[in-house]
Amino acid sequence: MKNRSELREISMKVLYQKYILENTSTSYDIPSLIKEQLEVENDFVNELVNGVITNQDKISSIANKYLMDWNIDRLSKVDKAILSIGIYELIYTDTPSVVAINEAVELSKKYSDEKVTKMLNAALDKVYHNEV
Repeated sequence: MKNRSELREISMKVLYQKYILENTSTSYDIPSLIKEQLEVENDFVNELVNGVITNQDKISSIANKYLMDWNIDRLSKVDKAILSIGIYELIYTDTPSVVAINEAVELSKKYSDEKVTKMLNAALDKVYHNEV
């Protein structure tokens, strides 16, 4: 059984794949993308992935409000997925804010460079203080 941190990482990978595939003519469906990453169905992964997809416009709007001189669509697909999950957890779930921010920062440390990690941390902190 995977812990929540590992499940967030799987969710990030699924969203990353979605962002890549939506710019191609390749057909895909979200349940299949999730199944490629996770043998056993998991409600937490389903909620994160589908919640981000359902609320992507609002999440992107919030992100753009707090990314200084930047735009979520200019971020790498990985960073967009990490930030989107962080904002989704802050706004739409009962995940404690400190956990949502820390988990996003830890994923960013693993997959991004230090400058991007700091930028995502700052944006999520502003979302927490102004939107939650």
